[in-house]
Amino acid sequence: SERWIRVVTDHVPALIAYVGADLTVQFCNKVYQAWYGQPGQSPLGMRLDEVHEPEFYQRLLPQILEVMDGHSVTFEFDETGVRGEQRYMLRSYVPNVDENGEVIGFFVLIRDITDRRKTALALERAYDDLEQRVRERTAELTGLNSQLRAEIAERAAVEARLREAKREADQANLSKTKFLAAVSHDLLQPLNAARLFTSALLEQSFGPKAEGLVRSVSTSLDDVENLLGTLVDISKLDAGVIKPDVTAFDLRDLLNNIARECRQMALADGLTLDFVPSSAVVSSDSQLLARILRNFLTNAIRYTGQGRILLGCRRRSDHMLLQVWDTGPGIPEDKLAEIFQEFKRIRPKGAPADKGLGLGLAIVDKIARMLGHEVSVASREGKGSVFSVRVPLGHLAPMPDLAERPAPAGVSQNGLDGTRVWVIDNDQAICAGMKTLLDGWGCRVVTAVSIDDLDRQLDIATAPVDLILADYHLDNDENGVDAVALINGRRMKPAPVLMITANYTNELKQHIRELGYLLMNKPVKPLKLRSVLNHVVRA
Repeated sequence: SERWIRVVTDHVPALIAYVGADLTVQFCNKVYQAWYGQPGQSPLGMRLDEVHEPEFYQRLLPQILEVMDGHSVTFEFDETGVRGEQRYMLRSYVPNVDENGEVIGFFVLIRDITDRRKTALALERAYDDLEQRVRERTAELTGLNSQLRAEIAERAAVEARLREAKREADQANLSKTKFLAAVSHDLLQPLNAARLFTSALLEQSFGPKAEGLVRSVSTSLDDVENLLGTLVDISKLDAGVIKPDVTAFDLRDLLNNIARECRQMALADGLTLDFVPSSAVVSSDSQLLARILRNFLTNAIRYTGQGRILLGCRRRSDHMLLQVWDTGPGIPEDKLAEIFQEFKRIRPKGAPADKGLGLGLAIVDKIARMLGHEVSVASREGKGSVFSVRVPLGHLAPMPDLAERPAPAGVSQNGLDGTRVWVIDNDQAICAGMKTLLDGWGCRVVTAVSIDDLDRQLDIATAPVDLILADYHLDNDENGVDAVALINGRRMKPAPVLMITANYTNELKQHIRELGYLLMNKPVKPLKLRSVLNHVVRA
């Protein structure tokens, strides 16, 4: 809903807007409205030549024409607000292109860089002052070589610090422009820790009132995670960052895990989610296909007020038809083509309020096109809808027979009691959250922020362990792959490894797969983590 979009954008310290092809402001956050809105009048619905003074609009016009020609532009302007404030602004215009390659508008991101400009001027003045002092000092100490060398060294050090300060300022400015990368890692890291803590709390008994508060916090985290994840995904898909990794795989585990995750969501809304398992082998990218099905199920749960939802498959001659049925209010026939458009939400009569951004099915459409899978929808108002994705059948490569191995020593045959897990993560909050969650499942957990930290707590070479759970990004330019290699290199028998990362690249995924490790992306979903742990300890 627009309300939720505003909740997100109104708390971003920047001016954000969306301008249509007719150059009218179709969306803006509070900061934009406060800066450009006239007293008692919002810029929404106004053309840019009405929002800005004629002279200023003429200054902007070349950049507007360039972005409407399909090019992203970033530039700096000094301007005066409606209250007479003189500020320096860094503007970024990003075109919004439809599937036919036509520009249908552009996104506006404006950041106030007045303080940065003032800082740069202050640094320049300081540098000039320093230059003057150095010249005077050098003239005074011409005959004293030792003092002259010391002065030159001081000057070199100051210049180095200034260059470092400038480099850091440039890097800080670059990080602002790369908001997508910041969301992918820096914001998901504390969100990941909060998710682990709330999941652990949900498994405790504190009384109805406290449990209700914990569930409310967990629901709010779900909303934040879904909003951020959706924005990141649609941006990555548009930028071509995500590349499919197509392999042949058995549908059994994928469908079981998705059904288990979404069944809890359905039950929370008073719905029944039925699931027809399948062990068919298909050819696709398992993670991207899972995202399509999750989005189908999330939409079904969101819009179905009462009744049931069904996840199942239909085998055809050369493909599988993966389907999600619901008993929701249905979709008008003339709206079926619109539901796959970005920021397009069709709220049928009788449907509950929508917390999404209208991007879920747009993501499905982009992923399906990338994979070459056909997506379809059929619906009857008042009866329900069925969403389908057509996936080609695949063939698994023959695998050697493996003798069954007993459960690891000390591990219970029921659940995860006694499972020995080493957690390596440079974030203390993640370590604490993961330990709290795993302790609640009966695991015996040792957490460490580095190999040295782990080495101080136990004998890496001989201490028993059933699974090493490592974060890929560690401190001091180290990574989890190298850390695990050092650990297993000191052991007679290498331990199984689950690598956790916010890096979604196919290169890393392939590297992890070649090493024989399991991979899970952040933010970690506790149900999925528990499923992986159960699989590992029984393997």
